[in-house]
Amino acid sequence: MKKVMQFVLSGCLALALAGCSKQQSSSASSSGSSASSDSSSGQTKTITFWHLDTTDDQQKAWRTIADRFEAKHPGVKIEITVLANDSFKQKLSTVMQSGWAPDVFRSWGGGGMYDQEDAGMLRDISGLIKNDPNVAKIGKGAMGVYADGAKQFGIPYDMGVVGFWYNPVILQECGLTTDDFATWSKFLDSCKKIKAKGYAPVALGEQETWTGHYWWTYIAQRLGSQEDFLDAYNGTNGGAFNKGSFLKAMEMLQEFVATKPFQEGYMATSQVEQEALVADRKAAITLMGQWAPSTGRDNSTTGGGDPFGFMPFPTIEGGKDELVNAQGGGNGYCIGKDAPDEAVEFVLSFFEPENYRIIVKDLNAIPLLEGYDDLIDDNAKKVVKAVADAKYYQLYYDQFLPSAVAEDIKDATAAIIANDGTMTPQQACDKIQKSWEANK
Repeated sequence: MKKVMQFVLSGCLALALAGCSKQQSSSASSSGSSASSDSSSGQTKTITFWHLDTTDDQQKAWRTIADRFEAKHPGVKIEITVLANDSFKQKLSTVMQSGWAPDVFRSWGGGGMYDQEDAGMLRDISGLIKNDPNVAKIGKGAMGVYADGAKQFGIPYDMGVVGFWYNPVILQECGLTTDDFATWSKFLDSCKKIKAKGYAPVALGEQETWTGHYWWTYIAQRLGSQEDFLDAYNGTNGGAFNKGSFLKAMEMLQEFVATKPFQEGYMATSQVEQEALVADRKAAITLMGQWAPSTGRDNSTTGGGDPFGFMPFPTIEGGKDELVNAQGGGNGYCIGKDAPDEAVEFVLSFFEPENYRIIVKDLNAIPLLEGYDDLIDDNAKKVVKAVADAKYYQLYYDQFLPSAVAEDIKDATAAIIANDGTMTPQQACDKIQKSWEANK
């Protein structure tokens, strides 16, 4: 379903953050196999809850929140299924094709959610949440990521940005500061200096292809900004994803890959290993979302590794975009089509102070509500500021656009990043445009 856009998420999203995770690859279930919401034993009502937070501490955090809800709601059982990012997406797609959806499941909103709406897999919860005092404090921009017009299908619990996360020790050793990454030409020169010191300039885990697609989308944004994206999306002014700034971005990505900026074996490296390489002082920079510091710490091979710093993706000389503009998104939960009212109440309980403190502190969320500044570190505060300062904020392409288009974007950019000659920049962009025309 194509949602005709007059604007992309912008300054309104900052209102969501005024008060102010893709994790280790594994799978587990805290209470056995998933069951439908109307399954019962006696008077017990089971709510199926699927999340992606796989470390022991993160699983404990969600179990604590679930236990608290069960204690306040006798006869309700929260059945938790834990899946790593790609496994989650695959399994969710499979079960929905069979006509079933979990009652509560992780979502990034946008195009993937619209596909689920079109398939009849979501429940409109607008009537159940309209009078909730905590939801009323979340900005309309953030809530809009999980809505289609007046219909609300989910609720976000954090919102952040994708940018350059770097190892300060490496940059200092190389004699570099964040100013040396402010433009694309400066970034390329800095990569040479980092490589000369024996480090990989950039960590990439392209085993999971969503990690690499950020490079194409960010270069395209810096070249064409909101104007070119809207033209390609809406088919106005001759805009398309296989010409202009989008084709130029793919060509620039190919040229960048040819400089060999990534660590050895990057096509077989996982996303969590990508962040750990920066924490472990093996690579200087990674292009990733707000979860990067915690993922790097949790998956470090050296007992936590170095702290991370943050800086925006560089501008491109001659491009239309500004340094303050950003790409990103957040994390939230959608409600399955057959979910009982208690499933919605469970999600609303996330924002109760005792629970939201757990979500911010133990799940590394960027808070959407006031009163949690004491729980976030300097990096999180930088993310909050980056979102607030953005004049143009673009939701991740692989979440904003339809799922089929997102998959083709990831496949096309992966072919360019692999640098194996299987696809030219023009062919990659043609693949994306053809997919857009077929699925918009």
